[in-house]
Amino acid sequence: MVRTLDFQRLLRGAALRVTRPRVAVLNAVHAHPHADTDSIIRAVRRDLPEVSRQAVYDVLRALTAAGLVRCIEPPGSVARYESRVGDNHHHMVCRSCGLIADVDCAVSEAPCLTPSDDGGFSIDEAEVVYRGLCPDCATAASS
Repeated sequence: MVRTLDFQRLLRGAALRVTRPRVAVLNAVHAHPHADTDSIIRAVRRDLPEVSRQAVYDVLRALTAAGLVRCIEPPGSVARYESRVGDNHHHMVCRSCGLIADVDCAVSEAPCLTPSDDGGFSIDEAEVVYRGLCPDCATAASS
């Protein structure tokens, strides 16, 4: 778990002012991988009950723009936030319970960045979503 001082260093390193809402949002995203905005707001309000929804949205936008958090939008789901950034990993989503888990690229560092035809694009990110049943749901389905 990343400590508050580390969050302060992350913010300063991204040229962002250190504020209580920013530290609280970073803490919530690190503590709750793949959380939606409402879950992050609830977690932040445990430490900062007075924080507004808009403040959390603004902080998430700033942290995403600075590359400190990543926003993912799996098909059929609301936006979710994670602290694992910069490695172009992908996600597995359970069709039954909605659990989201990280998965690394299948081969090498980022083979998915090499499409069959890049159409002239300079590609720096690819998003792959694997869908299926998590182990718990698969066990329940076979019972």
